[in-house]
Amino acid sequence: EAAARLQGHLVHTPCVASKTLSDITGTQVFLKFENQQFTASFKERGACNKLSQLDAQERQRGVIAMSAGNHAQGVAYHAQRLGLRAVIVMPRFTPGVKVERTRGFGAEVVLHGDTLDEARAHAMALAAQQGLTFVHPYDDAQVAAGQGTVALEMLDDVPQLDALIVAVGGGGLIAGMATAAKALKPGIEIVGVQTSRFPAMVNAVKGTRHPQGGSSIAEGIAVGTPGQLPRAIIARLVDDLVLVEEGDIEQAIVMLLEIEKTLVEGAGAAGLAALLKYPERFRGKRVGLVLCGGNIDPLLLAAIIERGMV
Repeated sequence: EAAARLQGHLVHTPCVASKTLSDITGTQVFLKFENQQFTASFKERGACNKLSQLDAQERQRGVIAMSAGNHAQGVAYHAQRLGLRAVIVMPRFTPGVKVERTRGFGAEVVLHGDTLDEARAHAMALAAQQGLTFVHPYDDAQVAAGQGTVALEMLDDVPQLDALIVAVGGGGLIAGMATAAKALKPGIEIVGVQTSRFPAMVNAVKGTRHPQGGSSIAEGIAVGTPGQLPRAIIARLVDDLVLVEEGDIEQAIVMLLEIEKTLVEGAGAAGLAALLKYPERFRGKRVGLVLCGGNIDPLLLAAIIERGMV
C-alpha cells in the first residue's frame, strides 16, 4: 500500500551492479542510489507515506518533526508539496547546510537542544501546544512502511539478491526493508550496520554493553535511543547487526566518490564500510547496499578527501 501511495511522488532510484566494488570485495555488489532522491535521502519515503494518510483535520493543523537532517528535509518537502504547515525542531549542532535546505522547503525551523533527545522533547511539547501531528523519524509504522519500499524496489530490480546490508540509526529503514524482503524472499540475509560510536540498537538487540561516543561522521545514524517498534522487528527478522569504525566509514565515502563518482554522507557509506570490514562473511554472495543519503557537510567532505589522499 505504501508503494502505491508513493507512486509518482518519488524517484524510483537505480539499483545497479558495481563491477569494481565487486572485484575488490569478492562479492557481487549492487548499489541502491537513494542519494538520488530529490532531498538526497530515502527519508522522503516514510514522510510521504505518513503525510498522505493524514485526515482533513490533521492536514489543517499541520505537522511537526524532530530531525538532525534528512528526515527534516523529507517532511518539509512533502508537506510543502501537499500544502501543509511543517515545523521542524533541529538540535543546535545540525550542519548549516541541512538547516538552510529545510527552510528552503518552506518549513519553520526551531533550533533547540544539544542532543536529539532534547530536540525530541521540545518537539513533543510544541506538538501538544499547537495541535500538530508528530511525524517520528523511525518509531512509526507508516514511516517504516514507507522506508521499506526500498527493499521492494531492490528485489524487483535484482530478484537474485542473497543479502542486504543496511545502515541502522533508529531502525526505521531496516525494519521496513526486513519486513518487505523477508516476506518476498524468506531466505534473504539482512545485516544491519551501526557506527561503534552509536551502538544503541546493537546493545538493545544483542544485550551487549558497548559504550556510546559523543559524535560521529555518520550523524544520520547517531541515535542514542533506538525505536521500540523497529527494535521488535529487528529482533525478529534481522539476521545480524555489526559495528564499523569512523575510519571504515571514511574509507567507504572516498571509495564511492572515486569508483562510483557518487557522493554519500557517513550513514550512506555504512553498508560498504561493513562489506569492506567483514568481506569473508559475504564472499561469493549477491549483496545489496543502500546508499541511503548524500547530504554531507562540505567542510567535513573536504577533510575526509584530504585524509583519504594521504
